[in-house]
Amino acid sequence: MPTHTDTALEAFDADWQDWHAAHERHRAHPHGFLAVTHLHWLGSEATRLEGAPGTWSADADVVRVVLEPGESLERDGKELNGASGATLGLGPIEERGGINLASGDTVIEVAKRGGEYIVRPRNPENGLLREYQGTPAYTPNAAYAVRGTYVPFEEPRPTTVGAAVEGIQHVYEAPGEIRFKLAGQELALTAFNGHAPGSLSVLFTDQTSGATTYAANRSLSVVPAADGSVELDFNRAVNLPCAYTDLATCPLPPAENRLPVAIEAGEKIPYERQDQL
Repeated sequence: MPTHTDTALEAFDADWQDWHAAHERHRAHPHGFLAVTHLHWLGSEATRLEGAPGTWSADADVVRVVLEPGESLERDGKELNGASGATLGLGPIEERGGINLASGDTVIEVAKRGGEYIVRPRNPENGLLREYQGTPAYTPNAAYAVRGTYVPFEEPRPTTVGAAVEGIQHVYEAPGEIRFKLAGQELALTAFNGHAPGSLSVLFTDQTSGATTYAANRSLSVVPAADGSVELDFNRAVNLPCAYTDLATCPLPPAENRLPVAIEAGEKIPYERQDQL
């Protein structure tokens, strides 16, 4: 007869399976990062970009596009082609922000990373997306879902980190750190503000990084309770886009988030990258 513990573990496993299936569906979206075909860095000189219509440049915090006859872009369903040879201005765009334009089946992402403007065409026929095999992960293990405490800093700390692309840096605001115990060790992770209101994001590496998990980083999203308590479920640690493609500008973890323990939980090295090892 199943015990209460058995039932709880089955529910834990089922919840994780549902979560990871949803995460995989999101990752394989027709215009997600697996669909990125090129990464173009814009400069002041107007240049034609492979995978995108028009000639592009960036100057004085504005992206400029000039379309030729027969070329068009759409934003929110409205055409931006205007008169032939007319210059379209886009921006300014906030750091780590972006806008999406449509060109046929392709989405043209215009974004700002490391203080520079980039253009990334996203096409659902991209080979990386069409051949995506999924991402392996450790079997869910409740031992890696641990309680911690969020401790705010007296003042948020601007934190500069490197990037998966050489030559740029990211600056994040770190409002505090999360303290927890794992494998008999007292540990802490510097946290950045997350995408959802009230959420925090932690970037980390551990002793599995470069062996069974992606070498550069993994990410975990958490939401502290009103009393500062937080659950760190490392079973839900996920890869960032740079684990799949060299056309990503993902941030690296701050030095203090390189954990001295092996976290055998969460997503592993993608199949595509395993094939390259």
